[in-house]
Amino acid sequence: MAFIHSIATRVPRHAYPQEEVGQVLRAALEPGGRGDRLSQKIYRSSGIETRHSVISGYKPGTGDGLFFDTDTGRFMSPTTGQRNDLYVAEAKPLFVETARVALEASGFAPEEITHVVTASCTGFFAPGPDYYILRDLGLPPSTQRYHVGFMGCFAAFPSLRMAASFCANDPNAVVLVVCLELCTLHLEPSEVVDNIIASAVFADGAAGVVVSSQPPAGVALDGALAGPHRCESGLELTASSTRLAPNSEDDMAWNIGDHGFDMVLSTYVPRVLGTEIGGVVDDILGDAGRGREDVVHWWVHPGGRAIIDHVQEALALEDISLEPSRDVLARYGNMSSATILFVIQEALRRGDMRTGELAYAMAFGPGLTVESALFRGV
Repeated sequence: MAFIHSIATRVPRHAYPQEEVGQVLRAALEPGGRGDRLSQKIYRSSGIETRHSVISGYKPGTGDGLFFDTDTGRFMSPTTGQRNDLYVAEAKPLFVETARVALEASGFAPEEITHVVTASCTGFFAPGPDYYILRDLGLPPSTQRYHVGFMGCFAAFPSLRMAASFCANDPNAVVLVVCLELCTLHLEPSEVVDNIIASAVFADGAAGVVVSSQPPAGVALDGALAGPHRCESGLELTASSTRLAPNSEDDMAWNIGDHGFDMVLSTYVPRVLGTEIGGVVDDILGDAGRGREDVVHWWVHPGGRAIIDHVQEALALEDISLEPSRDVLARYGNMSSATILFVIQEALRRGDMRTGELAYAMAFGPGLTVESALFRGV
């Protein structure tokens, strides 16, 4: 058995209205040109109100000297190395802070942590974030450390699956999981539709979870914007699984380029998900001896507004079922692997979960991969 004891979420200090980000990136395009027109349309229909970033120059008329010229505000397209340098500088403290809050909220002491699992696909450094979490939080030097790298938006699920495996093999295991993404380091002005979509939805954020085999008295929540809260119902991870959508590996991909990481996010992705998700859900629920009628809560990764819309239509879900997903998308954007943990936290904060109820969580990423997990209120 694996139980969630706490969920902590954090975002960088710079918050930008969606309109401002679009205005700054469009300034590098031909005014009134095809890219400019497409960008305005995509940003307006994104369903996003605010995004957070480690970059200080996304406000019109300002510059940070790296991404934007301090005099003109012109986009400067830094190299991948320069972007990764900023990732290293900003990710280290944010990883540690998110881990610290999750650990403190969980009620476990640092010396009780047996495993650390970190996940990120937006930058690299070694020794990695797992090392700095161990060092700065005073965890035991024998703590086992793992990093889930470059898997994309669904990485929280294999991370939680690892945690559940550790708990199944060792009843004394206490696992600290942290997912962090600084997606805005890789945004680029572009006239290519895929790139415009990516620049319109991705954002920065981090989420931490503490998992053990010991049933908790509720789940402690500490939100990026909402502060501490306690959900009276506990949360057990009862099953998880992964599936691939056929012939879709070219529709969503993540590659290392010379000027940042290049996101491939085809306009076909929402339609592919809409076509495949029903079969995937039924297959996974069937393996657990369940059906859709048994699911009370649906926690969907808000990869974008169209993705939520197609999943909702395919599964015939009521609007209220997608409120946590749409709310997270509006307030934060798509923070890749951390996002689904923001959604789960938001759903629990609303007090929706009751003892015995079943929740189905899902996220999507390169492959096209669909990751799922079943949770039960306890």
